[in-house]
Formats: sequence, structure tokens, C-alpha cells
Amino acid sequence: MSVTRRNRGDTGLPRSTRRRPRLSPPLFILIPAAIGLALFVVPVLGLLVRTPWRNLLSLLSAEMVIDTLWLSLVSSVAAAVISLAVGVPLAWVLARSDLPGRSVVRGLVLLPMVLPPVVGGAVLLFALGRRGLVGAPLERVTGITLPFTTWGVIVAVSFVAMPLMVITVEGALRNLDPGFERAAETLGAGRWTVLRRVTLPMIAPSLVAGTALTWARALGEFGATLTFAGNLQGRTQTLPLAVFVALESDRDTAIALSLLMVVVSLVVLVALRDHWWRRR
Repeated sequence: MSVTRRNRGDTGLPRSTRRRPRLSPPLFILIPAAIGLALFVVPVLGLLVRTPWRNLLSLLSAEMVIDTLWLSLVSSVAAAVISLAVGVPLAWVLARSDLPGRSVVRGLVLLPMVLPPVVGGAVLLFALGRRGLVGAPLERVTGITLPFTTWGVIVAVSFVAMPLMVITVEGALRNLDPGFERAAETLGAGRWTVLRRVTLPMIAPSLVAGTALTWARALGEFGATLTFAGNLQGRTQTLPLAVFVALESDRDTAIALSLLMVVVSLVVLVALRDHWWRRR
């Protein structure tokens, strides 16, 4: 058996644990790759060089920073929860149903990913503003107004970030072998049981990835929030908006906040990358 395995090049290890051979890149690939890498590395190095390391903790513990950090965390977590609640069912509809005009629906769902953020905020304002298509009757019936409120921030960041959840989960559902779900149905499981005990556990890595990406995107949203919710400290001013204001009045605070957001985003992306490849 060992001879046969050796002749076949089989090590006896699972395929997922074998390492692919690493190739040395040729020079005509390495040079443009290095230039492309520099496009991302140099700005980060510039930020690190300009960071006031001695005063960093005092800058990040200022009252304005704490207020904006708290609002950013609340709005980004709320956006992630909303995306789980309505984005996952929407992804299931796009992946599994025969909805007429499904490509158009998918295009509308993914539209915030390619729209300029300011345009996204303007679209929200025209729809949910005090004179908007939905905002006017909403205020007339319930007295609720969304623009320039904390709820407006949550709506804006959810609008921009939710497509990441939808596209991640839809891809996972499309690649999921439906045989497992059919097997559960033949054993007498209902649709809710199949979804809860089979489908969701099998796409759990994509749910985690989609939630983390949605949260990170919501944390860094700027244009739609500024256009739809404004920039009121303690009410609608998030971390990106605070950076925008501090660039004109307090450069050290702007650098400290930028460093904080870069570190958080990088940690999320690196953790997701390692988690994804371990799953693969």
C-alpha cells in the first residue's frame, strides 16, 4: 500500500492539508506587482510616520472621540444586525427562487456598492427625507423623521453596507450542494428545520464573513451619512466625519482617528482571510 501511494504521489494526508508548490515570480511580474503593492503600503507608512505616538492615548480618550466612537459602534453593529435579519433572506430569494426579473433585483441590491456615497445619501434623502416619497407620509402619520438623527445614520450605513452581506451569502447558497437539504426533507424535516439545522450551519463561515465585512463597511461609511444624516457631534457624527472635521482644525486628532480605523479594518480583513482559507 505504501509503495502504491508513493508511486501515485499520494502522501496519505487529506488534500486540504497538502501545500501547493510555491513558484518564484518572474521579474516582469514581480516589478509591476511591487509597484501595485507600493500604492497601498506607502500611504499607510505615511500615516504611521505622522502619528503622534506620545499623545496617541490622550487624543483617543478625548470626549469628542469617545462620542463619535460610540455612535460609530452603535450604528455599525445595528447595520450588521439589520443585514442579518433582512439581508440573509434577500440573499436566499436571489439564490434559490425563480423570482421574475431577478437580475434587475440583484442589480438594485448591489447598486449602493458602485454608487458614489454622496449620491446614495441624496437618494435616501429624496425617499426618506421630510418631503420624500416615504419620509413625508411617515412623518405625517407617526411624527418620525429620519434625516439628521441617529436612526438616519443607521439607515444610511445599512443602505451602503448591506450589499456585502447579500452578495457573500448568495454566493455561499449558490455553491451549497442541495443534496444535503433534500436528504433532510426526505427524512421528514420541514422547511424551517432544514434551514435552521442544515442550510445555516453549512454556510456559517459566509455568514461570519458577511457580518464582519458589513460591520467594517458600516464603520467606515462617510458620504451617505454626511448627506442624509448630517454631521452633528454626539448625534450623527461618526468616526469618518470626525476625521473630516479634524483635518481642518486638529491634525493630530485626525491622524489618530485615521490610524484607529486603519487598524480595525486591517484586523478584520486579515482575520477573515485566514478564516476563509482555513475553511477552504
